[in-house]
Amino acid sequence: MEKWKNDDELFSLIKAELFTAVVGDVMDKIGLLRQFLPPQIQPLDTSMVIAGRAMPVLEADMISGEQSVHNAVLQQPFGLMLQALDDLKKNEVYICSGSSPTYALWGELMSTRAMKLGAAGAVVNGYSRDTRGILQLQFPVFSYGRYAQDQGPRGKVMDFRVPIEMNGVIIRPGDIVVGDLDGVCIVPQDAVEEVFRLALEKARGEKMVRDRIENGMSASAAFAQYGIM
Repeated sequence: MEKWKNDDELFSLIKAELFTAVVGDVMDKIGLLRQFLPPQIQPLDTSMVIAGRAMPVLEADMISGEQSVHNAVLQQPFGLMLQALDDLKKNEVYICSGSSPTYALWGELMSTRAMKLGAAGAVVNGYSRDTRGILQLQFPVFSYGRYAQDQGPRGKVMDFRVPIEMNGVIIRPGDIVVGDLDGVCIVPQDAVEEVFRLALEKARGEKMVRDRIENGMSASAAFAQYGIM
């Protein structure tokens, strides 16, 4: 089993050989049982794949027209959203939660800026908009789906590069985000080497088992011999 030298090599391996099901199975086996984000979070296009480091963003609902006199962040049009977007680094994923899923948390211009910075994609616990533009860019965006209602008067980013939670899944800065048409899972930073080493072994083993089954081996015999199904 070769060892990747850096994030670029790891993310290339993930995109070439892995998928969320095998990564999730491995995490189950080592006791990481709550690592999948809500099933409503899906790619805008089934061909979209994400592999990158989490840059968590904390959003909060606001009451339209109401202005805070105590918190300077709330006096900005989008809170800290623009600062968070501009702070994205290469191979990072803008991953946002904290608000009610009643408006769009991501759009085309945000995708354009994120692409310029080398970001790996966006995952939001809510909706996205400007769908035609995002699809033309082919920037990987995972959301609840398409809904044009804007966050501007309804929500603000309160902080970023802080731990966030989605339905019991804790996402910390630097965790690895893996997403495909079967959903999105989070690999904790301190488990990255073990998870992806085992996931690569399992994925390669599954290919071998598939070949055996295609050549006539029964499912029972394949599982008895290889322990994979």
